[in-house]
Amino acid sequence: MRNWKTGAEDIQNVAVLIFPRFSNHCLANVIEPLRAANEALGRAAYTWELVSLDGEMVESSSGMPVLPKCKLSDHLGGEFLFVASSYDVQKFANSQTARALRSAENKFSVVAGLDTGAWLMAHAGLLEGAEATIHWDELTAFSESFANVDVVAERFVHQGNRITCGGAMTAFDLILDLIGRQHGEVIKLEVADLFVPQDTRSRSHYLRHQHASSEVNKCLKLMSENVESPLTIAELAEMADTNQKTLNRLFVTELGAPPKSVYRRIRLSTARRLAKQSNYTITEITLRSGYINAAAMTRAFVEEFGQTPSALRKDAKLTTYP
Repeated sequence: MRNWKTGAEDIQNVAVLIFPRFSNHCLANVIEPLRAANEALGRAAYTWELVSLDGEMVESSSGMPVLPKCKLSDHLGGEFLFVASSYDVQKFANSQTARALRSAENKFSVVAGLDTGAWLMAHAGLLEGAEATIHWDELTAFSESFANVDVVAERFVHQGNRITCGGAMTAFDLILDLIGRQHGEVIKLEVADLFVPQDTRSRSHYLRHQHASSEVNKCLKLMSENVESPLTIAELAEMADTNQKTLNRLFVTELGAPPKSVYRRIRLSTARRLAKQSNYTITEITLRSGYINAAAMTRAFVEEFGQTPSALRKDAKLTTYP
């Protein structure tokens, strides 16, 4: 059974090591979900900095210049080091990079290769005897070049304190997975909602990486589409061609919470978004989130988020999260 919520309060410090011709898309798919998770959690649960080997400006594959915070060797370390290389990776598989990565592994709890980053990790000896993956265009060459690495064609691979993944969209998959592990499915689902269309196929993929039940996915879609006028759980079960008992079991198994709790969070998340991003009155927010009166909505809101919609709105004007 998955965790719907966790009590994790630790701040996760992330560094992204960028190499010339790195992928903007890949980088964004790491940083933007972390930013969205901070917003959903209402605190700076993740911080991140870009670094390079020499601390100098790095140009992406699309020609965008990026000025890193510092040299990798000067970074204090943290929970995750993401190695972000893309094109021309073999140019950077040299002794300087290998030394830098071997030194950095002592400062970071986890080293993760993005796109072709696994190649640099393998060259530095960080994937000896490990299962790993890489961008699909490089799978064959990677396998032939590093016989001591068990190369697999997966979207991403966790192997102890090493992680590898393929292209830009698999980086997004990976970050969602890490967010879910750290903060539960509720935050993972909210982050996915910001970036993923609410169709059954997409929702199925981002909820879990094995087969997800069509009943749960259909109900999530129905919940998202029926916030102002909520359906009953019985109606949801009927529309998903199942019964309430089975639907409850599927939700608890796949998301760690019954459908009633999941639906409640979806509605209250709508209320939170409107409180932060709109000028609607509390009465209007109440109606748009499917509640009959403002008092009931406010009580539920405080239970879920620890403050009233009005207080959240006030704080949102004063606070930004990394």
